[in-house]
Amino acid sequence: MTEAPARRTPGTPCWVSLIVHGLTATQEFYGALFDWEFRPGPEQLGPYVRGLLHGEEVAGIGQLPPDRHLPIAWTTYLATDDADATAEAIRSCGGTVAVGPLDAGDAGRLAIASDPSGAVFGIWQGLRHIGTRAAGAPGTPVWNELVTQETSMVAKFYQTVFGYETEAVLSADFDYQTLHLDNVAVAALHGVGHALPRDRGPHWMTYFEVADTDRAAARVVELGGRVLQPPREGSSGRLATVADPEGAVFTIIRSTGG
Repeated sequence: MTEAPARRTPGTPCWVSLIVHGLTATQEFYGALFDWEFRPGPEQLGPYVRGLLHGEEVAGIGQLPPDRHLPIAWTTYLATDDADATAEAIRSCGGTVAVGPLDAGDAGRLAIASDPSGAVFGIWQGLRHIGTRAAGAPGTPVWNELVTQETSMVAKFYQTVFGYETEAVLSADFDYQTLHLDNVAVAALHGVGHALPRDRGPHWMTYFEVADTDRAAARVVELGGRVLQPPREGSSGRLATVADPEGAVFTIIRSTGG
């Protein structure tokens, strides 16, 4: 397991978090699946814990107020050096800022936004907390990908706000663009056309590394989750799309480099 760099280039996915109804049950699920341990985090937005792997922070889980009924989904956070300026850029480019920018104690400053297609993401200006501290090992987030209907229009939004260079896959039947910063691929846009789930719409997908995709998928079911797309071979490794007991969807992958 390697430690992530202390400063993240603006636009780099730096953190993932999940807001659920049952905080304790969700900790039990991800603790059993990924061997995470937990410790309290900032509670400005309600009860919140950080998942740790071998003592290094990898993800956050918070609890919704009892009267809130929002879709349960993992949120990808993109790094910024100035949350307020990035929030203004999001608005001026046709996106929406739903929460913030606001301070999360001395950890940093955040906002929750959506792109013009409606896909939700976060921005994070790290202070004491710079984001995920571990990379590469099973149980860590290894990739983030926007699943949308088509990539061309939304790519312009992300390019303008975060300064990405894009590299498209040249294929008549595969709409895929990789997002690069400093010549390094950091995320991707995947246009799936009419295959986009109607109950979810455009959304960011988090990929978590696992040691064995088939065993991990079976474990998801044992723990009360569901397998949405069974284990299969992909260009980057063997992967499966699954959902936790509250319905949050994510991808598990045994990557070719893992």
